[in-house]
Amino acid sequence: MKTSLFTMIVTIMATTMAAAETVNFDDMKAGVPPPGWTATQTGGGTAKWSVEKDASAPSNPNVLKQSGQATFPICFKNDTKIQDGFVEVKFKPVSGKEDQAGGVIWRAKDSDNYYIARANALEGNVTIYHTIKGKRTEKKRTNMKVTSNQWHTLRVNFQDNRFTVTFDGKKAIEWDDETFKDAGKVGVWTKADSVTLFDDFTYGSK
Repeated sequence: MKTSLFTMIVTIMATTMAAAETVNFDDMKAGVPPPGWTATQTGGGTAKWSVEKDASAPSNPNVLKQSGQATFPICFKNDTKIQDGFVEVKFKPVSGKEDQAGGVIWRAKDSDNYYIARANALEGNVTIYHTIKGKRTEKKRTNMKVTSNQWHTLRVNFQDNRFTVTFDGKKAIEWDDETFKDAGKVGVWTKADSVTLFDDFTYGSK
């Protein structure tokens, strides 16, 4: 009985861990967008997404960098399709006069329809939105210290219509919404002229 119970626990743990995947960009070519991702933007302008070497990377040597200017630069992983689960990323807001932000997106249908949670160093807050047909609408925000030129961790757990946003290990926002119910892609997000680095992009389904 003990053996069977132990086997069952190990199997459950293995299944849970197998559902999570981390992308650290370290085995990818520098200077170009990551293969298997859609590097684009919502709205006008020209986003510039590229894998780059960075000595400060949490997992050396590479990061994903956004250094262009667009309304909302986004980059999502093409082979993801998650309805309930989580998405997490480490990000470093480097510079930007209009914005210094990093965010994650989930249940994305395309570049104009998705949920997004982001942390902003210039505003000092964490905010959750939905973007419908390219229009972003703020739903809830919490004031939190977001330091420029420092690595932070942003995570969203999503189950049914309940979303929980965590910033640097602290719960920031809980929000309920039913705009996007179906499985969708996950990815990362910035705004305007924000130069932002991303690393250790982790996601999983439940």
